[in-house]
Amino acid sequence: QVQLVESGGGLVQAGGSLRLSCAASGSIFSINAMGWYRQAPGKQRELVAQVTRGARSNYADSVKGRFTISRDNAENTVYLQMDSLKPEDTAVYYCNIRTGRGVYWGQGTQVTVSS
Repeated sequence: QVQLVESGGGLVQAGGSLRLSCAASGSIFSINAMGWYRQAPGKQRELVAQVTRGARSNYADSVKGRFTISRDNAENTVYLQMDSLKPEDTAVYYCNIRTGRGVYWGQGTQVTVSS
């Protein structure tokens, strides 16, 4: 059993910042990649950012230069620093981890950016 606990979502004005955290626990053998996805109303879930165990990261074009993903391997935790937020960043953000045994998702945390 793997549990992902997310925190850090909320309401912020455009131009503001939020930091999301996701801590993984349970029967984790080895985490390969950790990332964040988001889903806005009426839209498909999309990758926001992902970081490998070796700290290589990739980002959606829409967030490059504004969001920064990082991970703490010792704590099995992934972070998403979101700066210069825009109303179009409003969505439910989901933590995602990929291990040798499967892919796991968090419950989601709401991020709302007001204009």
